[in-house]
Amino acid sequence: MQTNFTAEQLADPRVAEAEQILRKCVHCGFCTATCPTYVTLGNELDSPRGRIYLIKDMLENGRPADEQIVTHIDRCLSCLACTTTCPSGVDYMHLVDHARTHIEKTYRRPLMNRLTRNLLALVLPYPARFRAALTLAKLGRPFAGLLERVAPLKPMAAMLRLAPISIPAASPFTRPATHSPAKERRGRVAILTGCAQPVLDPGINEATIRLLNRFGIEVVLPQGEGCCGALVHHMGREEQALDSARRNVDVWTREIEQGGLDAIVITTSGCGTTIKDYGHMLRLDPDYAAKAARVSALAKDVTEYLSTLDLPAGPPQGLTVTYHSACSLQHGQKVTMAPKQLLKKAGFAVKDPAEGHLCCGSAGTYNIMQPEISAKLKARKIKNLEATRPDLIAAGNIGCLTQIASGTGIPVVHTIELLDWAWGGPKPEKIRKS
Repeated sequence: MQTNFTAEQLADPRVAEAEQILRKCVHCGFCTATCPTYVTLGNELDSPRGRIYLIKDMLENGRPADEQIVTHIDRCLSCLACTTTCPSGVDYMHLVDHARTHIEKTYRRPLMNRLTRNLLALVLPYPARFRAALTLAKLGRPFAGLLERVAPLKPMAAMLRLAPISIPAASPFTRPATHSPAKERRGRVAILTGCAQPVLDPGINEATIRLLNRFGIEVVLPQGEGCCGALVHHMGREEQALDSARRNVDVWTREIEQGGLDAIVITTSGCGTTIKDYGHMLRLDPDYAAKAARVSALAKDVTEYLSTLDLPAGPPQGLTVTYHSACSLQHGQKVTMAPKQLLKKAGFAVKDPAEGHLCCGSAGTYNIMQPEISAKLKARKIKNLEATRPDLIAAGNIGCLTQIASGTGIPVVHTIELLDWAWGGPKPEKIRKS
């Protein structure tokens, strides 16, 4: 793609990077076939190629974002299926991240949209606030139908509908601690506690710690770690995201230097994609660039890390698991085979659904901010999952688990919970209840 940035514009390293990304696009349109919003809406401007044109025009002319570009960029799930498909290696992730930052700085959103986004940014990254909000949501759920009738209030209705009926009790495994194996220590890792996941499903990290300890891995939950910053990063609130990244880099650097770490294990793939990108996010910060790159290099999805261990083959479980590959894992991190290979090694029969590359519609806060498109993608995903007639559905991201479970009666379980069960842990509660 030909670009026409001025020398003055290219003096900004962020613009220079965007220009290099834009120049790689050859207009082939392969991305349109795998883009969930284009497949759903059929609008060229809701495809990666269409958004690239809009971003190019906005950045080249140095103009503020307008309603048109905000509409189409907001509809992007950041699923990154386009980056898997693109034959030219267009780095769409960092281009759309830059566009969102530009939007945040130059566009004034409608009042209700601003309030909703502010509410999400103030609540979701903080477990105590999130738990309190879910408790209050029980009172508001009966009014969700009324809110849905008013367009600006649809995100609020979606929030209420997504809130679980019951909230698990707080887990002691969220507190800073070191969990040592009973026998010889074979390795040492830190685990991301997270923000939304330990509130919605604390059993995921509990299963991870049990399983790693069982195979001789010491697990550290460091003092001071917090939200990875993915939520605000995808809202274009770059300074908030960078502050989160710096805080976590400091925490994990301390652990690396004091006790050593083989990996930073992450059980929520949406967080993992962002943490693996800390090196890029902080590349222009002289105080953090090297430290962030080291942290990103150590970041591993839990299935990635488990694949490095010599795990025994498990007996046949007599259960068929259909594996839903979260976009952040398959497209963002390129981790595709490890979860399925581990499930097979643990004794499960594993199936793949049709259209496995398409997003389920969760995508962080997308199912709140874009509920209509999200609902269509959810219905399509669940149809494909249920068509395989599985006993269980497995996934590696809390957003996907919540989204899919809200539309099917088949138990939806984190991959690590099944692995923990197969290798000596308790039966996951979702399966016991089914």
